Amino acid sequence: MEKFLFIIREDLSKLKQWNEEERYNAIREMDKWVKSLVEKGNYISGDALRISGCYVNKSQVLSDGPFIEAKEGISGIMFMEATDLQDATSLAQTCSFVQSGDMAIEVRPLMGVKDIRELGNEGRTTGS
Repeated sequence: MEKFLFIIREDLSKLKQWNEEERYNAIREMDKWVKSLVEKGNYISGDALRISGCYVNKSQVLSDGPFIEAKEGISGIMFMEATDLQDATSLAQTCSFVQSGDMAIEVRPLMGVKDIRELGNEGRTTGS
């Protein structure tokens, strides 16, 4: 099995306008999907992101995001296991929010770089 990062993208301006009930209904709907991925053995970990944060580059720190000039922003991340990119993409397509057009999921394969904390003085290599 390969590991993948699912980058959850949504309209952040729309999310800011949701009331508490709408927010929790969306969380419950996502929980159903995530539980199905856990049952299939694909889900590793993940979390929703707060809309606030900081964007740091060489010359400035911006703290009033979203940080790109677009409606869409990253609202969460998930780490998944799948047999290959096609399988991971198929899993992302099972999300009801993707199916309704309210969310997009960018699926990115992880390189398998060994964790530097476990290497000591050895050089880093890919895990594959």
